[in-house]
Amino acid sequence: QVQLQASGGGVVQAGDSLRLSCAASGRIYSSYIMGWFRRAPGKDREFVAAMRWSNTRTMYADSVRGRFTVSKDSAKNTVYLQMNSVKPEDTAVYYCAASIQFTMQTSEYFNWGQGTLVTVSS
Repeated sequence: QVQLQASGGGVVQAGDSLRLSCAASGRIYSSYIMGWFRRAPGKDREFVAAMRWSNTRTMYADSVRGRFTVSKDSAKNTVYLQMNSVKPEDTAVYYCAASIQFTMQTSEYFNWGQGTLVTVSS
């Protein structure tokens, strides 16, 4: 069973860039969809972005489309979330997880890793 660990969070200023990593220990099957989610203070966890491992097809939440990019390094068994032009409302704990459905539905994802905190100051 794949275990996922998100890292790369920190404190940045609005307009800056940051790259998060999601390292997988164990096999990422070609059928897997790797997703990024976030939970802002006082809010529910929400979908951010996802990528199908086999063909790198991606999808994004409206709030991040055009600013965030999800990618992978197969050799490192790692998924990335490149965050550009960050905004204070991007402040949250970011998580990665896996699914076998190409979906934004949080409930369809499993193997949630520990999150990494991103704080964006204005």
